[in-house]
Amino acid sequence: MSEISETTGGVVWQSSPPGSIYDYIRVAAFSLGPDGRVDQWSRRAAELFGVPAQEARGKDPVEAFMPPELRDRGRQRVKEILDGREWTGLVPFRVPGRPGAPGRDRPHGLAEMYVMPSETETGERAALCIVVDVRALRRIETDLAASQAIFGQSPFGFLLFGTDLTVKRANQRFAAVFGGEADDHRGRGVHDYLAKPEADRMTTALRRVLETGESVTDLRITGAAPGARIRRHWSINLYRVHSGSGRPIGVAGLGIDVTRRQNAAREAASARRNLALLNEAGARIGNSLDLEATARELLDVAVPGFCDLASVDLYQGLLTGDEAPPGRWGSSHDIGYGAGSAELRRVAFASAVSDTPLRTDEGHGPAGDGDGPVPIEVGAVHRYPFNSPCAGALRTGRVRSVPGGDGDLVRSTLVVPMVAHDTVVGLVQFSRTKGSEAFGDRDRALAVELAARAAVCIDNARLYRREHERALILQRSLLPPGDPEAAGLDIACRYLPGTDAAEVGGDWFDVIELPGHRTALVIGDVMGRGLRAAVAMGELRTAVRTLAQLDLEPAEVLSHLDEIARGLGAPIGAQQSRAHKNRGPELAEVYLATCVYAVYDPVTRRCTFANAGHLPPVLVEPGEEALLLDVPPGMPLGVGGEPFEEVEVELPEGSLLALYTDGLVESRDHPLDEGLSAFKRALADRARPLEDVCDRVLTTLDTGHGEDDIALLMARIQGLPAEAVGDWRLPREPRSVGRARELARTQLTAWGLEALVDTVELLVSELVTNALRYGEGEIRLRLLRDRTLVCEVWDAGLVQPRRRRAKDTDEGGRGLQLVGLLSASWGSRRTPRGKTVWFELALPDGGPAAEPTVDQLLSMF
Repeated sequence: MSEISETTGGVVWQSSPPGSIYDYIRVAAFSLGPDGRVDQWSRRAAELFGVPAQEARGKDPVEAFMPPELRDRGRQRVKEILDGREWTGLVPFRVPGRPGAPGRDRPHGLAEMYVMPSETETGERAALCIVVDVRALRRIETDLAASQAIFGQSPFGFLLFGTDLTVKRANQRFAAVFGGEADDHRGRGVHDYLAKPEADRMTTALRRVLETGESVTDLRITGAAPGARIRRHWSINLYRVHSGSGRPIGVAGLGIDVTRRQNAAREAASARRNLALLNEAGARIGNSLDLEATARELLDVAVPGFCDLASVDLYQGLLTGDEAPPGRWGSSHDIGYGAGSAELRRVAFASAVSDTPLRTDEGHGPAGDGDGPVPIEVGAVHRYPFNSPCAGALRTGRVRSVPGGDGDLVRSTLVVPMVAHDTVVGLVQFSRTKGSEAFGDRDRALAVELAARAAVCIDNARLYRREHERALILQRSLLPPGDPEAAGLDIACRYLPGTDAAEVGGDWFDVIELPGHRTALVIGDVMGRGLRAAVAMGELRTAVRTLAQLDLEPAEVLSHLDEIARGLGAPIGAQQSRAHKNRGPELAEVYLATCVYAVYDPVTRRCTFANAGHLPPVLVEPGEEALLLDVPPGMPLGVGGEPFEEVEVELPEGSLLALYTDGLVESRDHPLDEGLSAFKRALADRARPLEDVCDRVLTTLDTGHGEDDIALLMARIQGLPAEAVGDWRLPREPRSVGRARELARTQLTAWGLEALVDTVELLVSELVTNALRYGEGEIRLRLLRDRTLVCEVWDAGLVQPRRRRAKDTDEGGRGLQLVGLLSASWGSRRTPRGKTVWFELALPDGGPAAEPTVDQLLSMF
């Protein structure tokens, strides 16, 4: 800026500071006297020619500065000048030899000289010479041309702001964007081009650059050109401009339209965000097999990363286990096809801005009264009107876009059906509020992908839950119904299936009544999970019941079960030969199971155990600590090749026996030893009711982990009292038949069972007579009274009685037919010393005893 030195008569006198244009073009001046020699020599001349004034004054300029070959013409020109003629031209000059290099005169440059005649004080002619270095002049011309070319032809907008932050110069590109000619923008400020927030940012940046000199790179400014509706994005670079002396004279700004780059960056960021969302969805959606949890996982991924509000509706039939296809129209629960969608339940809702349910649902409340759009709460059952976008999306399986209404919080909504395996299972709605970017095509594709992933997980969870429930129903149906009862035992049992995340296991227990008021206690565990394990468990349990009715010893039962387990996975029609069983798992699926089979006799209070790889039973005797019974474990069922051992234990009156599976005492957090110790401690308070003891065990051992099924069978030993047992030994002679009738009549009278005397006498006579005729050794008669009356006749013969239909010509052979006709059940079993034939009668209920009909009696002939 010029410095004001003096003001006189309204005239402002200014002095040009250093760094003016004269400094750039290097103007020098000197004068020639009447004799043609240098009279005056300026400092600029000294700088230009490199000769100080004291050396230049008094010298002939032609001799001193011109090359020898040009000196003649030079003298002619000087003569003409002194004659009063003006002259302008280019004059080569040389610099005299420099110190330290004598004699090295050489041409140094080319000067443009302006010569003007002048006069001395005495009137003699002289000359004033103005000299410009042609190199500096050409360099300035080149720089100006280059600057003009760059400034005028640049494809980028260029502005030069003065120190007052107004436009001093603008190029044509800038004018082409903002209108008018380049000179029309002189004197304008940034507020003339940008909205106030952006203009304030730009002004602050300009001021900071002007004050500090620090450049600003890639300042992003958003605005719109005059008359344009599309917002543009510019990248602005600012730097301070200085004069030759370093004085700040303004700020230069170079603007580049980066709208396409910004859009591409936004698209790339959107793609990266979408990929990240899909990656997160793959990691977080479907971690559980719970339908509601999967819906919540979907919303956890979508809000707020993809949208501001979202909700998930699933078909009510899907949640209730209805086997009808999800979304079936016109079911018995709907009010008709034209009424709208089938019933749905809102299972999840998420919001990043408000907890208020979406009002764009256009849903009808649980009653379906159709009073208009209402907010739908989580858990509410509702329908969508037939003509609503939601119902249309459910019908067609296609995405619908719903714009928000005036004054609504929601700007737009994507209604996306959840389709899995060509089946619509529900509906998800993604909404963005005012102020958020509207959904685009890429967003629609992402919404479909998110909904599809969640739908597949939900459908898988539905299928798994269905199979899990079926397996659980199958397994429960194979367990003893109700509360099992047994003579001489107080029994309590528990079965806890694993959680939905764990498949159904093969745990089972059973209580089987045997002849003679004996009871078989069974507990087992098929290795593996799922429907396969449940089916295998059912087959083994059925086999156990069948073998138990044969009244085999526990070790024999397990041996037969082992053979059955090895044949469970055999191909249909394959011969169950030893060679086939040794072919390996490629032809037969391996089924392994553990099992404890125990037979309890309430008369002797003795229990015989056999174990096939199962955990040992626990016994708590009165006043004693719980202990594990030492029963040889044996190999699991299905392994084969090893015999099973039996252990007979006498159980004291009032003691507690517990059979259990490994799910009760073992988990990831509790090793087996710790679980067994905790189980024994939980059984310490055996005096409590047996049901309470079961509950205490399950509560104490923290069985809520659900990693495996749990089966628990507990029995309190009571035994049959001595007065409920009649036991006699009879000699092997004919009169023992009458003695047996007498003993039976006396015992029944003592028990108050006179109504059964005639029937029992008749049936006892038949059994004792058969023992005398077909048996061997001493005869033993025993009557047992508990919930029923049991009569047993023992002898040492090994031949089992066989019931057959007598021929018309046979005189005998109808005794066992009579036993079967008059008794509730009968049978025979082998004993270590022979056999036992028995029959069972129901105790009288106060009514008259049932008599056999004529047809029944005639059927024996």
